[in-house]
Amino acid sequence: MDNAHLTRKQKEFFEYIVDYKKEYDVWPTYREIADHFGYRSPNSVTQNIQALLKKGYLIKRNDEEYDLPSEKKKTLLNESEEKDGIPIRGLIAAGYLQEAVEADLGSITMESLFPNLDKLFALRVSGFSMKDVNIYDGDLVLLMDDDVKNGDIGAVLYDGETSLKKIFWDQNGLRLEAANEDYDDIIVEPDVFEEVRIIGKYIGHINKQGFQRATAKVA
Repeated sequence: MDNAHLTRKQKEFFEYIVDYKKEYDVWPTYREIADHFGYRSPNSVTQNIQALLKKGYLIKRNDEEYDLPSEKKKTLLNESEEKDGIPIRGLIAAGYLQEAVEADLGSITMESLFPNLDKLFALRVSGFSMKDVNIYDGDLVLLMDDDVKNGDIGAVLYDGETSLKKIFWDQNGLRLEAANEDYDDIIVEPDVFEEVRIIGKYIGHINKQGFQRATAKVA
């Protein structure tokens, strides 16, 4: 999905069909769009729809009908987002006992839990080389597109293969250390160091018990 910027006319076209969808819960027909904009031919409607598809503002469903991408639906169609947040139901004392206060104080959203949400992505683990830090086969590791410090766990891409390891480097090169004694360290010599790409910094993982946040390193 490109999500490229729209031209002024494309933006007007997009806003019209979205507003129509919000009001009538169906998309406008080609004829209704043509009448609204004064197009003489349905080809003008097709060209605008194709532009929106190409720029990622619309998608094609399996039934060949167009629709909004899922990440745009809630924002543009005003769908409820309450289920996406954890409700804050009131206040609780952390000192002396006090009267319980129940109130609607909003909700905890993904953005609240992860301020850098736009930098996050997940990968599914295959293998057991990180089992000693409780990361197992099938878990989902949460990674951030951020700098990795010496000794951090991170995802790396090297020689066409990916791996989740503890990352160490010095004048002798790069060492990718497993958290399982059954696996040998991977040593990358200094002259090929630049071929290694750090994909992301590990910040936690998800398993059947829920979300497990990375343990902060002691300085």
